[in-house]
Amino acid sequence: MTAWLEVLGVSAKLGLTSFGGPAAHLGYFHEEYINRRRWLDERSYADLVALCQFLPGPASSQVGIGIGMLRAGWLGGIAAWLGFTLPSVILLVLFALLMKGMNLAAAGWIHGLKMVAVAIVAQAVLSMGQKLAPDRARMTLVVLAAAAALFWQTPYSQVLIIAAAGGAGLWLYRHTADERPAAYSIRISRWAGACCLGIFLLLLVVLPLLRSSWASGSLALFDSMYRSGSLVFGGGHVVLPLLEREVVPTGWVSENDFLAGYGVTQAIPGPLFTFAAYLGAVFGGIQGTVVATIGIFLPAFLLVAGALPFWNSLRSSPRVQGALLGINAAVVGLLLAALYDPLWTTTVRGAGDFALAAGLFVLLVFWKLPPWLVVLAGAAGGLLL
Repeated sequence: MTAWLEVLGVSAKLGLTSFGGPAAHLGYFHEEYINRRRWLDERSYADLVALCQFLPGPASSQVGIGIGMLRAGWLGGIAAWLGFTLPSVILLVLFALLMKGMNLAAAGWIHGLKMVAVAIVAQAVLSMGQKLAPDRARMTLVVLAAAAALFWQTPYSQVLIIAAAGGAGLWLYRHTADERPAAYSIRISRWAGACCLGIFLLLLVVLPLLRSSWASGSLALFDSMYRSGSLVFGGGHVVLPLLEREVVPTGWVSENDFLAGYGVTQAIPGPLFTFAAYLGAVFGGIQGTVVATIGIFLPAFLLVAGALPFWNSLRSSPRVQGALLGINAAVVGLLLAALYDPLWTTTVRGAGDFALAAGLFVLLVFWKLPPWLVVLAGAAGGLLL
């Protein structure tokens, strides 16, 4: 079998069965790619995961893209992304079309899905806060970032908050460094990597300029999704505030539809970034789906291909490690702000809503039920309320 077709088949299997979010996806990848197929050794897999945690974007998708590239070159990277992404894209588009055709926004079970979103983001804030802000300096950065995000809401505020936190981490942790990591072997040339990074930066600068001078809904959607996919550190949940600020104030997607779609995204396999496909479908049907999906995942592809050749030297720098500690704390703060606004302020309207959200949180965190079961419980609870 052609190598890229093999990658496509294996990644499609993972796209149909990988429930549970980015951390669970990495476990599925390890079992399939490392234990069963031995496409990489343990150390190489750990190095690749470390790189993708360092980069902005959907970490699990980036790990899959990287494995596909190592296995079958550029076509392998594309095949790995398609296989892992398409199943959830198709499911979310079907849900978006159902929402449009049947006007379900006011249904009780849709309100229950919003409660699921509250519980899942609260769980993400708790778990990420424990891992990424374990000391008082980083917890202070969390609170400052959350406050800044709530009081200062502009198109560029989150970028500047992340940059400021990176500068703070650079100073606070300038003498902190892990052991020098082992060297990582990669077949992509530095020239090709530099070209990918150049394209990534060029699009980040040029797309907003084109959008301001050329009235096109598809171009505006692509720019919004590309920018969101370029600036997300910390996993799929963190894209929520970025996407909300791009699509709700503009009127592309209503607050009800946005939160309902986010709740459903938790119940299906595959990457959380496919939430963008749902938003694109609500905004512009199938064309919107294609534009939004490519827009939000393209930065991930360019960054993985661009960073792999330089990773060995980059990750050995104490300065980079320190900046990343500050950035990760700011990520938790941005997610905390999103938990309050828009999730809490627009969703929790009384004692019943609070009780349902708290119950779903307990099911997730303490009973450790799979997300799809919690989604069903949320929908049933919304119907009862």
